Amino acid sequence: MKILVTGGTGFIGKHLIEARLEEGDEVVCWSRNPSKVAELFQGRVEAIRDLPPQDELAVDAVVNLAGEPIADEKWSEDRKQLLRASRIDLTHELVGWIEAQTVKPKVLISGSAIGYYGCHDDDKKLGEESLPNRGFTHTLCADWEAEALKAEASGVRVCLIRTGVVLGDGGALSKMLLPFKLGLGGPIASGKQWMSWIHIDDEIEIISMLLTHDQLSGPFNLTSPNAATNAEFSKTLGKTLGRPAFMPMPGFVINLMLGEGAELLVEGQRVYPEKLEEIGYKFHYPELSGAMYSAVNF
Repeated sequence: MKILVTGGTGFIGKHLIEARLEEGDEVVCWSRNPSKVAELFQGRVEAIRDLPPQDELAVDAVVNLAGEPIADEKWSEDRKQLLRASRIDLTHELVGWIEAQTVKPKVLISGSAIGYYGCHDDDKKLGEESLPNRGFTHTLCADWEAEALKAEASGVRVCLIRTGVVLGDGGALSKMLLPFKLGLGGPIASGKQWMSWIHIDDEIEIISMLLTHDQLSGPFNLTSPNAATNAEFSKTLGKTLGRPAFMPMPGFVINLMLGEGAELLVEGQRVYPEKLEEIGYKFHYPELSGAMYSAVNF
């Protein structure tokens, strides 16, 4: 296949591109930093700064993973606009480009997140058809998905990947390691909030499956079937590192650091991969202990 990828220099994007190159695919990466793409992949990936004119680039599939990191800074109004623009405006431009092509890609796989469901403080499992709680993360993800779904009007199959916390050699876990290695890790706030996670190997295999299975479309929860509470997650990470993990991070400290964005850490949702279970996908890492060990000892 020939695949156009956005967000190819990010954590998930890098792993996906490496996997597709190993399968013999040809990859084009749309990036604001083509030199970084060239450095990362040693010239094995074509890097473009701008989408080419109509019919100058024909691809079989598009994987849209672009978006500014959501938890790196406080959610000021300017930051919220940047988070929206980097996802929704970029996807709008991408879908417009797809619509303009005479020969269109067969599939668009577009990023989303479990933030689609908003924050839930109960133990209810949330499948793809579960009703969301309104808030910034839901609106962000819902509008992002709506832009991607416009490609269906052009006959393009669209899959939406609602991804949880991805465990692997990078990403969110890399930011957690230092305090835990120093014995300063522990649960955040009450520790009762749910964390829905997935191992990077499953994330990449599911995206690859969606690329090639023509009968699959719509939203998919990319999470393990076994979400963990924040306390369980912290305990497992500490045990994997051979360090204590009992130093709690008070909720007010997270609020001071992230403002409104603190909801990502002090609230949660128990997301369940209902559609993946229905089609019989077998997770390589269904349990947190195995996934954590693999991610920490990569």
